[in-house]
Amino acid sequence: MIRSVPRRWLVLDIVGSVFGFLVTAPLAFIMGAGSLSVWLTPEWLAMTTSVVISAALWGAAAISRLSPAIALAVAWGACLLQMLAGLPPMASNIAVFAVLFATAAWGSRKVLWAGGISAVVGGVLAGLYIGVQQIGLTQSLVSEGVRVLLVAALMGSVVGLSLALSWGAGLLWRQVVRGRETRDAQLRAEATAAEEAERVRIARDMHDVVAHSLAVVIAQADGARYAAASDPQIAQEALGTIAQTARGALSDVRMLLTQLRHRQGDGPQPTLADLETLFAQVRQAGVEPRVTVDPMPPGEPPAAIQLAVYRILQEALTNALRHGTGGVDVRLSWWADAVDVTVSNTVDASKTATFGGHGVIGMRERAQLVGGTLQAERDGDEFVVNARLPIGSSPRSGSGVS
Repeated sequence: MIRSVPRRWLVLDIVGSVFGFLVTAPLAFIMGAGSLSVWLTPEWLAMTTSVVISAALWGAAAISRLSPAIALAVAWGACLLQMLAGLPPMASNIAVFAVLFATAAWGSRKVLWAGGISAVVGGVLAGLYIGVQQIGLTQSLVSEGVRVLLVAALMGSVVGLSLALSWGAGLLWRQVVRGRETRDAQLRAEATAAEEAERVRIARDMHDVVAHSLAVVIAQADGARYAAASDPQIAQEALGTIAQTARGALSDVRMLLTQLRHRQGDGPQPTLADLETLFAQVRQAGVEPRVTVDPMPPGEPPAAIQLAVYRILQEALTNALRHGTGGVDVRLSWWADAVDVTVSNTVDASKTATFGGHGVIGMRERAQLVGGTLQAERDGDEFVVNARLPIGSSPRSGSGVS
C-alpha cells in the first residue's frame, strides 16, 4: 500500500497539491454558495462541503505517488460525496487526473487496472450526473429527456476521454520506466559478464605463465641435482636458467595481479617474436623442440592470433615437459586465411592419465576466442595437439572444439 518514494519527489507532490488547493478552494467555495443542491441547507453547509471535497481531492493527489491505492480510494470517496451533495463540477476535480496517472504509473497490477476501470466508470457517472442536473431547466418532459441524454452523452464522452488520457499517460510513463530499468539491468549484466571474462582471461594467463615456468624450473632443478657432483659447470648453467625463468614468471605474475587489482587494460602480450625465447627455455629444460614453419606467414598476423599461437604452444610444450619423453615436434603452417598449429611428442605411459586437465581446456578456450578449433588427443604412442585458427575473421561464439 505504501511505496518507497524519494523525499524530494514527496515534497514536490505535497507543495504542488497545496498550491492547487489554494488556487481552487476559493472557486469551490463560490460554487458551493451558488450551487443548485437541494440536499445541503443552509448555504454555508454547501460551501463548507465544497471546500472539504476540494481538500480531499488535492490530498489524494499529494499521496498519489506514495500510495496510488489509497489515493484512488480517497478520490472516489470525495467524488461520490460531491455527487451525493448535489454539488456541480469544481475546478478541484482536476486532481483526479493526477490520481489516475499515478495508478497507471506506479500502482501494482491490481491498482493499475482499478485505475483504468475507474476512468471508464467515472466518465459514465460524470456524464449521467451532469445530465441529471439539467432536469427542471425546461417545461417540456420530452425536451428534458432529450437534454439529459444529450448532455450525458456529450459530457460523459469528454470526461471519460480526459480521464482515459490521464490514465494512458501514466501507463506510457510506466513503460518508459520499465524500459530504463531493463536497460540498466542489461548494462549491469554486461558489465558483470565482462568482468567475469576478464577474470577468466587473467586466470588462464596465470596458468600458462606459472605452469610453463614451473615445468622449466623443475626440469632444470632435476638436471642440476644430478650434474652437481659430476659436472658443476652444467649445474651452474641450470641454476642460471632457473633464476632467469623465475624472474620472468615473477614479472608476468605481477603484471597479471596488477590488472586484476586495478582493472587495467591488457599489458604487453607475447607475440611471434617471443617464440624463440620460449623454444630456448624448453631446450634448456632438456627437451629439444623440432620446429618447422612451412609456409611462412604472408604478412603480419593479427595480435590476437599471435597471442593465441604463443599461448597454445606454451601450454603444449609445458605438457610435453611434464608428461613426454624425448623431443617434441612443432609445426606452424601459415596460410592466407588460417594458421595450423601442430605439436606432437611421445608420451610417458605412466602419466597419460594426467592429460585433459586445465591446460588442455585453456588451449581450447584460446582457440575458441579467435574463432578456431583445437583437438588434443592420444594417437598411438604420441600425444598430438592440432589447432586451426582463422586469420582475418571475427571470433565466433560456439566454435567447435573436441
